Amino acid sequence: MIRRETLIKAVLDGLKRSPAVALLGPRQCGKTTLAREIAAGRATRFFDLEHPADEAALQNPLLALESLRGLVVVDEVQRMPQLFPVLRVLIDRPDTPARFLLLGSASPHLVRGVTESLAGRVAFVDMQGFALADVGVAALRSLWLRGGFPRSFLATGEPESFAWRTDFLRTFIDRDFGTLGLGATPASLGRLWRMVAHHHGQYLNASEFGRSLGETHKTVQRHLEMLAAACMVRLLPPWFVNLGKRLVRRPKIYVRDSGLLHALLGIPDEAALFGHPKLGGSWEGFALEQMLARLPHADAFFWATQSGAELDLLTTIRGKRVGFEFKVADAPTLTRSMAIAKRDLDLDRLVVVSPACRAYRLAEGIEVMSLEEAVGLADSAECHSAECGKKTSLVMPGVIPVATARAAHAAAEVIATRSPPASAGGFLPTTKSPAAGARGLRPGSPSRKRRG
Repeated sequence: MIRRETLIKAVLDGLKRSPAVALLGPRQCGKTTLAREIAAGRATRFFDLEHPADEAALQNPLLALESLRGLVVVDEVQRMPQLFPVLRVLIDRPDTPARFLLLGSASPHLVRGVTESLAGRVAFVDMQGFALADVGVAALRSLWLRGGFPRSFLATGEPESFAWRTDFLRTFIDRDFGTLGLGATPASLGRLWRMVAHHHGQYLNASEFGRSLGETHKTVQRHLEMLAAACMVRLLPPWFVNLGKRLVRRPKIYVRDSGLLHALLGIPDEAALFGHPKLGGSWEGFALEQMLARLPHADAFFWATQSGAELDLLTTIRGKRVGFEFKVADAPTLTRSMAIAKRDLDLDRLVVVSPACRAYRLAEGIEVMSLEEAVGLADSAECHSAECGKKTSLVMPGVIPVATARAAHAAAEVIATRSPPASAGGFLPTTKSPAAGARGLRPGSPSRKRRG
């Protein structure tokens, strides 16, 4: 069994800070297994709301829960939203004797219910499938091909893994999509899924999607934002300030799990992957997710100009502005785009991440390293943040954030108001950029004086 120490620590830290922790992630990502590992050796009462007996027991939730002590785990909590007001009453008791661990498939409806009833009482922990830190660098290629869902990654062979992912996608389209309240048929949602896969790593054009699906771009965008809130799709926002250049202001779209991407594209094994035209995009999305898995509290963006200069990921690590490029080449070389990104964004460091290479320097402040080494940079940042109790940020108002809970809450608000985002990219007007101000940049102003 693969023990996920980082997630276990995050949940335990959350239970120390708050009387309740919401562990959110897609179905089949390992939430129940993780909860049982946490419960080992502790006084624990489990409720599985997909089990008829447990569901019946919680029809009178106050009676069932008020006498419990220790750890109380409620699995598939999204099936019983009426439970949240009762939990608030129990949590607010003086010297409450219980701690609550709530497991749920990430959705905007769930997050909205939790935050409205348990505001200030619950800590959120986001969970995906296995990450590189869980399985080790020796399993990198298998993790890339199969993705992080435990049953896919741990399958006995490639045919079994591919079959599981195909079945998972069918179940998700036929059943789980309906719980998101999208109001679309499984057939149309399946077409949307496949379109996302074929546009993986590209700029989102909701109007193009809409024309292909016979839907309005607002409807398509609402569907995609819901999928992002459910941890299935990532909409990576652009970083932009007025640098005297025409910048791309649409988000990039990714299928978050590389194994699901390969299933949608019909890629069953390594031979097919390495001969597929989406190889580069697949590596970019996989490496991006591995980096962000180690930076769960960081804000993340990409940057691109209309003339072709681009940076795959912009974030902060230990207060430093760091850019990442993900290249599938064995020995990447310096490009004009890298030099432009380093100069125009005033990066402290630009890292080119390759599947198989040793670290080497390309230019001042620009270097190549393996994914394992790049993830190590993120690990050091998380340690630093934990020690200092601080978080650096590049956040810009109105963009879709990285964290699942925040993204789901934003999508929930869209549903509640039925108001579409202000632009095709899903962004509201940006008025102020804390990070830019900290680095001497103001939105709408030219960059500060360049060095030498």
